[in-house]
Amino acid sequence: MRNKWITAGLIALFSVIPLTTHASKRVVTQSMPEQSLRNEVENAIGKGLTWLADRQHPDGYWAQTEHPALSAMILTAFQGDPTGYYKKKYQQKIDLGYEYLLRNVKPDGSIYVKDLQNYNTSLSMIALVAANNVAYEPILKKARNYLIGLQDDFGDKGMGDHPLDGGLGYSGSYKNSDINNTTLALEALHYTRFLKSDVANDPEAKDLNWKAALQFITRSQNLPGSNDMTYASDDPPNRGGFVYFPENSMAGQDTLADGKVVHRSYGSASYNGLLSLTYAQVDVKDTRVRAVLDWLNRHYTLEENPGMGQAGLFYYYHMMAKGLSMAGVDTITLKDGKKLKWRPALAKRLLDLQASDGTWVNQKSARFWERDPHLVTAHAILALEITYRGL
Repeated sequence: MRNKWITAGLIALFSVIPLTTHASKRVVTQSMPEQSLRNEVENAIGKGLTWLADRQHPDGYWAQTEHPALSAMILTAFQGDPTGYYKKKYQQKIDLGYEYLLRNVKPDGSIYVKDLQNYNTSLSMIALVAANNVAYEPILKKARNYLIGLQDDFGDKGMGDHPLDGGLGYSGSYKNSDINNTTLALEALHYTRFLKSDVANDPEAKDLNWKAALQFITRSQNLPGSNDMTYASDDPPNRGGFVYFPENSMAGQDTLADGKVVHRSYGSASYNGLLSLTYAQVDVKDTRVRAVLDWLNRHYTLEENPGMGQAGLFYYYHMMAKGLSMAGVDTITLKDGKKLKWRPALAKRLLDLQASDGTWVNQKSARFWERDPHLVTAHAILALEITYRGL
C-alpha cells in the first residue's frame, strides 16, 4: 500500500495533477514548435540547476543555513529535473543537501533552525517526499503531526469564532495565520496523505481540522455569500479573489462610492486560495472555485503580480503554474474573450527572463527576498518543471 500512495504522491507533485482527476490519454507525438519549446525549457532548467549545484555550501545548504526551506526548494527542483540528466550528474550534491535537511529535524517533528517553523517544515517535507525514500517516512509522519498542531484556534476552542481560526502562519515570531502559509502547510499534508492510513492505529497520530481550515480559506476570499465576514466585497475588481488573511491585504485597500472600505484581491494570494481549495478537496464546480478562477482569468498577466506590481513576481509565476495545473486548467479566457494556453506563455516568459549564467532574479523589486538568485532561480525552475509536463 505504501508504494502505491507514495508513487501517486510523486506523480501529483511533479506533474501537479490532482489524484481525483483521471486525465485523458495524450498523444505523445509533439509538433515541431512544441518540441522546440520543450528543448528550450530543458536547457533553461539545466542551466539553472548547474548554477545552483556550483553554489552549494560544503555543509550541504544553499545561501543561508538558518532557513532549511530554501535548500528544500532547491532539492525539490533537482528531483523534478525532467531529463533526469542533472539529477544523476549532481546526485552527490543532492545527497549532501538531504543530509543538511536531516540535521535540522527536531524531536517534536519540526524541521527548522531558529524561526518560521511552519514555512521551513512544510517545504522540507515536500523535498523529503520528492526523494521517494522509505527511510524518511517516520520523519514525515512526525512532521505531519507537528504541522497539524500549529493550526490556529484563537477563540473558544473548536468554535471557529475568530477570523484566523483554522489557518496557519509562518509560526515562531509570526503569530498570524495567512493564506500563503496555510496553502504551504496544506500542500505538505496533501502530499504526505499516504501516511494518514496510520491514524486509526496510532494514538499519537493527528489529523487537521479540515472544516476549520476551509472556513479560514473561505474567509480570505472576497466572496459575499460564501464568506460570512462583513469585509468581503462583491465589487467587480475584487470579487472572487483572495487577500492575505481576513481583513488584511498586502495589496492595500480601496474605498467604494458607498463608503465601504474593501481589501484588494491580488494575484499570488488568489492562486494560493485556488490551491488551498483544491487541497481541501473542494469540487471544481463549487462557487468559491469558479469565482477565484473567474478573478484569475480577468486579471491574467505575466507582466506583474496583479495588485502587487513587481513584488513577489517569481513567487506569483510559481503559484500560477501550481494552481492552474492542480485545477486542471489548460487555457485562460482573457478579458476580451480570447483563449490563451498559459503553459507555453509562462514558459516563454521565464525563458526571456533568465540571465546568461542560468539564474533568475527580480530586477525590479527586492521584496520577499526576490533579489536572492538562489530563491528566485528555484521558483523559476519549479514553475518550468510544472509547465514542461503539459507542453
